[in-house]
Parts: sequence; structure tokens; C-alpha cells
Amino acid sequence: MQFGIMSVSDITQDPTTGHTPSERERIKATATIAKHAEEVGLDVFAIGEHHNPPFWSSSPTTFLAHVAAQTERLIVSTSTTLITTNDPVRIAEEYAMLQHVSDGRMDLMLGRGNTGPVYPWFGQDIRQGLPLAIENYALLRKLWTDDVVDWDGKFRTPLQGFTSTPRPLDGVAPFVWHGSIRTPEIAEQAAYYGDGFFANNIFWPKEHYQRLIELYRQRFAHYGHGTPEQAIVGLGGQVFMRTNSQDAKNDFRPYFDNAPVYGHGPSMEDFTEMTPLTVGSPQQVIDRYAAMRDTFGDYQRQLFLIDHAGLPLKTVLEQLDLLGGEVVPVLRKELAAGRPETVPDAPTHAARVKAIYGDGPAREARPGANRGDNLTAGSPYQDGPALAGSSFGAAATRKGA
Repeated sequence: MQFGIMSVSDITQDPTTGHTPSERERIKATATIAKHAEEVGLDVFAIGEHHNPPFWSSSPTTFLAHVAAQTERLIVSTSTTLITTNDPVRIAEEYAMLQHVSDGRMDLMLGRGNTGPVYPWFGQDIRQGLPLAIENYALLRKLWTDDVVDWDGKFRTPLQGFTSTPRPLDGVAPFVWHGSIRTPEIAEQAAYYGDGFFANNIFWPKEHYQRLIELYRQRFAHYGHGTPEQAIVGLGGQVFMRTNSQDAKNDFRPYFDNAPVYGHGPSMEDFTEMTPLTVGSPQQVIDRYAAMRDTFGDYQRQLFLIDHAGLPLKTVLEQLDLLGGEVVPVLRKELAAGRPETVPDAPTHAARVKAIYGDGPAREARPGANRGDNLTAGSPYQDGPALAGSSFGAAATRKGA
């Protein structure tokens, strides 16, 4: 079981002081938070991708490479990478590069995003959001798994004899989570490929996410990847803690009441009742999140949102101390107790390499005759049929789904 934190990278005024950090201040603070996550014993740090104020994380791979260079054990990830408005070729190259510079300590979460205007900013139509997600991911997988790619789809220019560089580390593509808060088609896509499914259950009642996760588990088994219990599931969460629960409520209330993300809607008490947001003592957080297994089954990754809404760096680091010192060690034990041996661990690059190569040497890509040259479209396949895979739907048809 992996535990970590995720940041949405918002730059929000602190309602208790009136201070709004600069972009540089917030970026540097987030790097400090990521490094401290490793120091307190967490496993994962994830950052979102946004292209509009008040968010700063327009280039998650750049920031994650910076974090990876300053840590030794931490897995760096995204929450999420926009599969709809990024070119799959660029995603393939950037995240393979991140794989290499982090020595495999990375994965990524793909999603459509929840900011409608981003589509025209990058020349896309929001009405094509799902077809874009399906086709772009089919191409991304091919770019990682095939040394030479021929491609003809609907949403980008064709590729002929193209090789994405660098090739994935050890010949093993980065592990992909598909993130969703509402869309069953994304759960279906994750299941079809045998990838992970991350239900970012931070805004809606648990029953909604139960349906999405159950759909993913059943379809994961349908496509022959294992039993429903062997599907790879991640969950989001939100916490704010003080040693005394009333202090936690008093301290967090001005942030909750003023943060744009909460929309000045339900009260903090109503919101914590309806969602996983837990404001209280470390023991209350332990009790709430230990019970997630009863709701969603055994799962592999739990990420917490703790650095948003204008909370100052000092407070966030205090939250990390409580999370790593008092909460996560207990949750590790409680969620491991009674966990069936058939339930897989969270995927890591090292484990996936070993599953493929055993104790033998992993593949190390080098330029050679079997590679396309990206200039003359030289390819061992150029005189044969084009490689298939222009859409998820076509691929599903070929597999008899």
C-alpha cells in the first residue's frame, strides 16, 4: 500500500493574514513540501497539470524532475496529466525522460481535466473530450511499446516510421493510472488496458465512487487481467489535523469558508459528512481512512490533499509531520491486516521490471537498424501494412469486447 500527497498547485490568499504568495514562493514551497513528504516516510508525491490562474503547475514533468533530483525514494507522479489537450508524442517523450532521470521512481495519472476553456487553448474541441482521451491514449501506448510507429488517427497528423525518444527505461513503459471523478468511460478504458484506476473522491459522496470502482473491477476481470480484487485502485482524500479535534476545526474553518474550491456551498460539517474531508485529530483520520477498505475493497494507493486553500507552508509541514508520524504508520498496519495474498501491491518500476525479466538483464535501448530515423520514415514496417490502433473502440472490437 502506497501513501502520499497530491497538490493542485493553487495560489490562494491566506484568509487569516491576507497574504497571497507569489508564483515563485508557492513553487518553492511545494518543492519543500514534496521533499518533506519523503522525510516523514510517505511514498508518493503527485502534482496536477493546470494552464490557468490561480494554478502554477503548467509543466509537471519539469517540476517532478526537480523533486526527483532532490529525493532518493519518493515516487513522483501526476494528478493529472491532460491526455486530451497534450500531444501523445510529447507525453511519451517527456514521461520517458522523467523515467530515466528519476531512475524509474515515477508514474503518471491521465485524465481529461475539469477546466473547459483549456480545450480551445490547445486547439481542441471539448465536445470531443472522450474520443480524444481514447485515441490519444491508444497512440501513447503504442509510442511506448513499439520502437517504430506508423499511425493514422482522427485528431492528429499521421506518423510513419516514427520512434519516440528516449525509449522507456528498461523497455518498460511508465505505469499509468486513469483518473476520474465522474466518467464511467474512463473506468472502462483503465480496465481494458489493465491499468490503474484512481477515483479522486474528494468532492462527491462515496456511493458515486463505489459505482465507478465496481465497474472498473468487473471490467478489469472481463478483459482477462485477473480477478476483480486484483484490479489496481487508488483513492484521493483530504485531511486537516491538530492534536485536539476542536483546534483542527477552529484552525481550518477560515480556509474552508473562503477557499474558491469549496464554492462557498455546504458548511464544513456537511462537507465532511458527505466526502472524505476529515478535520480533526490524527485518530479521527485513522478511523475514517481505515474504513475506506470496507467501502471500496482493498486498494493500492491513498493520496491526501493537504496544501491547498491558502494554508501557509509552516502549517502544511506540520500536517505532514502528523501524517507521517502518527497516521500513516497505523494505516499501513490496519490496511495490511487481513489483506488477501492475492491482492497485488502497488506497481513500482522495479517490480514490473522483475516480472518481465526475472533475474536477467533488462533491455537497454540503443539506436540501431531496428529503429525508425524520423527523417526519411525509415522503418522495417514501411512496406507492410500500417500498424493498427487508431482508437480504443477499434481495439476493443478486435479483442471481442
